[in-house]
Amino acid sequence: MQILGILAFVVALLLSVMIHEFGHYLTAKRYGMKVSEFFVGFGRRIWSQQRGETEFGIKAIPAGGYCKIEGMTPGDEMPIGQEDRAFYKASSGKKLIVLGAGSFLHFVIGFVLLFTLFAGIGTTQVLPIIGEVMKGTAAQSAGIMVGDEITSINGKPVTNWYEDVMAIRESQGKELTLGINRNGEDLIISASSKLETIDGETRYLLGIVNETGLKRSGVFTSFKNAGIVTKDFLVESVKSLAKLPSKIPALWGQTVSGEERDANGLVGVVGVARVSGQAVSSDNLSAMERFGTFILIIASLNIFVGLFNLLPILPLDGGHMAVAIADEVRALFARLRGRPRPAAIDVTVLTPITMVVFVILAALTLLLLVADIVNPVILNL
Repeated sequence: MQILGILAFVVALLLSVMIHEFGHYLTAKRYGMKVSEFFVGFGRRIWSQQRGETEFGIKAIPAGGYCKIEGMTPGDEMPIGQEDRAFYKASSGKKLIVLGAGSFLHFVIGFVLLFTLFAGIGTTQVLPIIGEVMKGTAAQSAGIMVGDEITSINGKPVTNWYEDVMAIRESQGKELTLGINRNGEDLIISASSKLETIDGETRYLLGIVNETGLKRSGVFTSFKNAGIVTKDFLVESVKSLAKLPSKIPALWGQTVSGEERDANGLVGVVGVARVSGQAVSSDNLSAMERFGTFILIIASLNIFVGLFNLLPILPLDGGHMAVAIADEVRALFARLRGRPRPAAIDVTVLTPITMVVFVILAALTLLLLVADIVNPVILNL
């Protein structure tokens, strides 16, 4: 079962990469740029097919993918008569849209997955169904039974137990009229809450313990909740990226010295795949809860990857976007001085910086890979 979860993660990751690159492809074609290749994976070609001027295909190493847009730098040769279709000759606005389309679609994927989670699968909530009736309590005296579903409190329909239960806690011991559904039969039961002290907190209770389970939300509520959680994931991703350098020493210790891995620390692709496998194979979760947890993992991963890709460092898309913005800033200053627009910045000039960043990212990726293999993160699912 764990292998199934890992395979599902790999497929989901490759689909996310493909959608990311498809964002670049669609916007580049929309602005008349020449896209010569669209591949999932790297290395040796396994399969490819020419469609128009673009070769679509799959390569041997399933570690990402790419969309090759011709003319990324002034030094790239373009077919005769198609020089104006080079990427570097496009306006900065068009460049920003093409470069940002991949990350934008990661955010869309995350939002759609979260919407699916809320509307189609449901989230774990306290249900208005009685799982246990405590002895000697008001609930037992009133005849409330295990399996009863509370449908209303004082005539108000129960729609959200987290909110509706406050009517019981704020009743001050006054009699409550409860609508009960018992085996398909609707009943009305009167009960008065009693003041009880639990874990040092005193409040009015009936003496019932509710069941928990998955509950779907309506379309509007799901749309709203998906937006809220997407924003929360974005905020947490920003915080994680800000803390990333400070977490590297701890990761080194966890890798070399075998210290316990921090579940909130850095995790690589292999680690996330392993966690996905744990979620799918957990005996403590129902089949739908496993699927929901898997969806949540993929959604959060997409949002993080989308944001990470926008970092203003080469060779990430965000680095190329920063160059395009710098071009516009230079052009603005040139206009203010009454001078012609300067030539676009040639990113090949920044190759040394790009290589340094690449080496750092590669080293971090390797460290994460080793850590995820020799000292993996274990979740208590």
